[in-house]
Amino acid sequence: MDILESIVEAYNDELILKADGFDKAVIGIDSKSMRLIYSVKLCIQILMEDEEMTEEDAMEHFSYNVEGGYVGEQTPIWCQDNF
Repeated sequence: MDILESIVEAYNDELILKADGFDKAVIGIDSKSMRLIYSVKLCIQILMEDEEMTEEDAMEHFSYNVEGGYVGEQTPIWCQDNF
C-alpha cells in the first residue's frame, strides 16, 4: 500500500483534494487542515518521466501550472525538497 492509499484509508471520512497525476509524489498530510503534502522533487521527476519533459521544462511547468494554482482551502502543500 502506498502513502496516498494509507492516508485515504486512515481519513476516509475527510474530503481530501488530490493533484491529478501526482499520486506517487504524496509524502504526507497536514492533519489539521487535511491538505496533502507533495514532494516537489518527485513531482518534477513524474513530469520528466510521464510527460517526457526536460528538467527545465518540468520545473517551469510545475511552477506555473501546478504549484501556482489555487483551488481553495484544500489546495495541496508543496514541500520544497528539490535541492
